[in-house]
Amino acid sequence: MHGAQRGARSGATTGQVYRWVDDKGVVHFGDQVPAEYAPIDREVLNQYGVPVRTEQGLMTEEELEAERKAAAEKKAALAAARRDEVLLSTYLSVEEIEALRNRRADLISGQISVTQNYLQSLRDRLKLLQGEASNFRPYSKDPEAEPIDEKLAQELADTSDSITLYEKTLQDTRARQGRVLVGFDADIARFKELKGL
Repeated sequence: MHGAQRGARSGATTGQVYRWVDDKGVVHFGDQVPAEYAPIDREVLNQYGVPVRTEQGLMTEEELEAERKAAAEKKAALAAARRDEVLLSTYLSVEEIEALRNRRADLISGQISVTQNYLQSLRDRLKLLQGEASNFRPYSKDPEAEPIDEKLAQELADTSDSITLYEKTLQDTRARQGRVLVGFDADIARFKELKGL
């Protein structure tokens, strides 16, 4: 591809001569390749007329897409082979994979429990703060109420923000636990397949 782009430029400054055969079988020579012949593969000749290398012509969009697809498939196959290799070299049995899965799940469950407890304490704190704030404007219905103290207002906002943050953390941790379990289930199924179990 890149060679083709270089080949389409003038070869006069490099002393290169190109030789290519068109779709009618006619052989052409030139120090540059005209645009209409850019898709055709060609040979690069040295000053003695001896071929020194071959350059690929410009590829069509379909050829480029096919090449990209083939490269992606090859990369995926290599990655899958590497995962299989790691799986077989890491574990001796399905029970080992299940034990690690259970330890990971328990660890994440512990994180979820800590987050839930902290969230509950934040919600309890917010409830107290809201009760306190209800005596002040703008939360009180009493038109004679004093405006809320700046410190109390800030604490209300900070506690509310913390609750939002930890709710998001809890949601993310639960999603991560789900992904971990799905990943281990896939590893167990693949291990059984590779071992013929």
